[in-house]
Amino acid sequence: MWEHQSLFRVSAQLFAEGVFNLLDRNLKPEVFLLGLASAKEPDEPQAVVLEPANHRYPSAEFTEVKVRAAALESAEGPREVVYHLHPTDQDRFEKQRWYELLRQATELTLNEMPPEPMKRVSFCSLPVSFNGYMVLVVLQLSSEAYHGYYALPDKIVARANSLLAAAVQEFLQDCARALRESDSDDAHPVLDRDYNEMLRAAGRRFMLRAAAGTHGLYDACNGVAALRHEGDDGIGLMIVARRHHPAIVPVLTLETPITLRDHRSIRKLLELSEDNTALITDATHVFGLGYLVEETHPSYEPLFMVHFTKHYSWELTHADHIMMKVVSNSPRLPQGRVDADNFAHAVRKQWPELLDAGISYLWRLTQEASTQSTGTILVISAGAAQEAQRLTRQCFRVVPRLMTPAILRLVTNIDGAVLVDQHGICHAIGAILDGLATAKGDSSRGSRYNSALRYVESSQYAVLAVVVSEDGLIDLLPPVS
Repeated sequence: MWEHQSLFRVSAQLFAEGVFNLLDRNLKPEVFLLGLASAKEPDEPQAVVLEPANHRYPSAEFTEVKVRAAALESAEGPREVVYHLHPTDQDRFEKQRWYELLRQATELTLNEMPPEPMKRVSFCSLPVSFNGYMVLVVLQLSSEAYHGYYALPDKIVARANSLLAAAVQEFLQDCARALRESDSDDAHPVLDRDYNEMLRAAGRRFMLRAAAGTHGLYDACNGVAALRHEGDDGIGLMIVARRHHPAIVPVLTLETPITLRDHRSIRKLLELSEDNTALITDATHVFGLGYLVEETHPSYEPLFMVHFTKHYSWELTHADHIMMKVVSNSPRLPQGRVDADNFAHAVRKQWPELLDAGISYLWRLTQEASTQSTGTILVISAGAAQEAQRLTRQCFRVVPRLMTPAILRLVTNIDGAVLVDQHGICHAIGAILDGLATAKGDSSRGSRYNSALRYVESSQYAVLAVVVSEDGLIDLLPPVS
């Protein structure tokens, strides 16, 4: 299609990995390009072009995309649109409508293909006209990981129904923009947006759902979370609802509502929230205190709630589901506890001889470690005794004893890793891990994750590390394949 299509596709793939690995490494993003020739007949050799050319999908799978898009257009029926601004408005509108139908038809075609070894869900950008082709960027994610997160039950095309869906939209828009701006200059940056900045944009996009289209709620929550009141962290609850919502029982109504831009006043009022009683906001002003009626009440409706959890941290929930965690203005998906099946698979991979009872005991320790709010590392190593001796100056060695969940809760209150063997015998606490630098490191993650990764990659013993980051991310190292 053009000289630098491979460079663009590789750049988009790296961009996708950088963004979606911050959300969930199990998403395993894959990007490819689909080009539909504007003028060629479907059966001509170059009517459909894939990048890479050796992609697992044959180009013949997409020869009917235009026909399918036309069928979708016929099913929609004629639209009555009045164009006021310029005679070319109608042509521009019809072109955009056709591109949207092509996008829908391509997504339907991809998502109806037979499942592969890993079932994927596919998303497409709007086509970009380029050298006689309509080029679409296709993003595929693990279906199991994508659908494992709670999403709003209704699906409106113009609005994202989860942080993950919003991130997909932001990514595809960035790719389409970069494609439109591509030229033959090798020095021209293809996709150079900061990963966290893109996720912040996705967070703002998603918050438009909570704010019923009103801009500014995301940044207001960050502003409130950044403030302290008389030295205390901002901890409290805010419910997003229209005024006089029937599901809200008012407790106190302000005579003069406070604008959300007044972060300091909102932070002070947050001290009034307690248990289920919360500040009530319509995403523009805070106008009082109230609480949500019980689910059994006829007026009940699940509403968005903002939980301010600590300094610089807040969560957005809906129907008791955490939909987004924000720490230091960086949105993340809610990370659940370590999956029991994945953990058992990882343990058996390292120690095939270990019995189910032993795996269950290690699982209990892992569950306890994953509840540590300030983060920790649990290292399970066949050489725990030898490593405790080697790291004598970098740990507190203990008389070997069986680690229990109650003791683990205590020892993880200090920095450093807890070293146990595959039988749950503890040999050291507060260990500072070492290891050789590895190409698998991730500069977007903290020192706890990267030090554990270096240690695991360099270890001469069978080892499994459970890394609990302060921002809520939980990793098994080495990753479960």
